[in-house]
Amino acid sequence: MRKIKFLLWGFLGILTFFWVIAATWPETFSLLSTRSVMINFTGVLGVGAMSFTIILALRPVWLESWLDGLDKSYRLHKWLGITALVMSVMHWLSGNAPKWATSLGLLERPERGPRPDESALPTLQQWFNTQRDTAEFIGEWTFYVIVLLIALALIKRFPYRLFTKTHTLLAAAYLAIVFHSVMLMEYNYWQQIVGVVSGLLMAAGTIAAALILMGRIGRNRKVAGTIEHIDLFPELSIMETSIRLDDGWRGHQGGQFAFVTFDSKEGAHPFTIGSGWTPKDPCINFITKGLGDYTNLMIKNLKVGDKVTVEGPYGRFIFSDGKKRQIWIGGGIGITPFIARMKQIAHKPEDHAIDLFHAIPFEDPKAIQKLTADAKTANVQLHMLVDGRDDRLTGEQLRTEIPDWKEASVWFCGPAKFGESLKKDLIANGLKDRDFHQELFNMR
Repeated sequence: MRKIKFLLWGFLGILTFFWVIAATWPETFSLLSTRSVMINFTGVLGVGAMSFTIILALRPVWLESWLDGLDKSYRLHKWLGITALVMSVMHWLSGNAPKWATSLGLLERPERGPRPDESALPTLQQWFNTQRDTAEFIGEWTFYVIVLLIALALIKRFPYRLFTKTHTLLAAAYLAIVFHSVMLMEYNYWQQIVGVVSGLLMAAGTIAAALILMGRIGRNRKVAGTIEHIDLFPELSIMETSIRLDDGWRGHQGGQFAFVTFDSKEGAHPFTIGSGWTPKDPCINFITKGLGDYTNLMIKNLKVGDKVTVEGPYGRFIFSDGKKRQIWIGGGIGITPFIARMKQIAHKPEDHAIDLFHAIPFEDPKAIQKLTADAKTANVQLHMLVDGRDDRLTGEQLRTEIPDWKEASVWFCGPAKFGESLKKDLIANGLKDRDFHQELFNMR
């Protein structure tokens, strides 16, 4: 999270600095005199944040190493989107509030001076000026569309299948905003660094938006496959699906995830991979729990022989921090990346001392038997915590049971608040922040 905040505020801070250098400041400050200043400032930050957001929507793998995974990139994508929304609202208010105040008699209507002679202006600037009315019209109506689409994206109850479709429309709306921004940006900005940076961001964003609209997100990372086996755990509402992949899969590491399309109408959903990888046996497993409408339907509707598409792998929850001592904590379905890692270690043993804590609502003999066998094969010390029988795992309990915990790295996957509580306790007692790794489940 620290890297996400650093990149977010650093990006906005640099754009602000470049704008301050280029800005023209009024001699006296008033609501009317600062109107154009605020319009320009919010416009630069708004289109900049929106451009970065669109670029991140392409799922750039090159950024994963720096941000610690695509799940972190999506969190940055979310906050940049919110920033773009806030800046857009402020931009809209900056343009309209003085007009409303004047119409209500709260401000005196400013006297209009003589229209400047545009004949001496550069030809390109003259053409830009002829497009102002069109650009303002497109910008205002696109603003209403963007507010609606971002609001829908932030409403968790809005169905995921509809979210993915409506979210794609933001790429088209972005192209309209680029036209609006290019035509209305202060002309002198284009000769300064703020204009150069904004132009590069909009150019990259335009390419990204075009790729999104053409359906090319992750296209070179998609592989077809066929469901080969389904194993059900009815008491836990869990299903393990084994998929035999066609040629083209790049291989994966335990702890990564993929976007899987089981139904073209539903679209791709992110699922953590629940198996290791051996090229000789190109199968990949996904362990899913019925937590919503779609995952519940999956358990009922999927069958052996169904065709699927798998896109990936993504993520940096891959246990490669150089620590020989590790502590794993999996809450509920958050056990999946640890199962994959144990299967990977079984194929290629490693010299690690590992303790795995797994919290479950109740004991399911079949699931426990499989997990125990995986742990034994990987030489992992398993600690099962059952609700109603054992106390909830706390930082104090973990520190008591693992005396050398300060020498370990901690890998957590499960409910966010549970992870935050453990992290706060362990860091307060001496664990380094960089040694606590947590995957962010929420992708929107």
